[in-house]
Amino acid sequence: MDGDRTIGALARLAGVKVPTIRYYEAIGLLPAAPRTESNRRLYGEEAVRRLRFIRHARDLGFEVEAIRQLLALADQPERPCAEVDGIARAHLAEIDDRIARLTALRAEIGRMTEGGSHGRVGDCRVIQVLADHGLCAHARH
Repeated sequence: MDGDRTIGALARLAGVKVPTIRYYEAIGLLPAAPRTESNRRLYGEEAVRRLRFIRHARDLGFEVEAIRQLLALADQPERPCAEVDGIARAHLAEIDDRIARLTALRAEIGRMTEGGSHGRVGDCRVIQVLADHGLCAHARH
């Protein structure tokens, strides 16, 4: 194998922890490495490339199943790119949805804290809104 390295060296090169590599092997994102006679795992350049791909996709928020699909497509470089684009567009739509929900939550928390933090807890707007969902503008959406 070219560039054989241990799991620790692979972890350092790819910027992940050893348990992460084991997890990716267990779920089939990273093929199990061949072992030496002393039962040590050895990883080549392809493992480095694949693990960096997985890490980068995870950093961008792709779920494991989407990464599995992207890796399968990456292994077939002659196929059209439309399916890859579709996976990325679906992820982008999820991000847009998450941003919309977070923006609404931010606005609601902002409304809850507008009055400041003076007075007693019994008169605290945050406590009142949390105790009565009907007072929450977010509940009306």
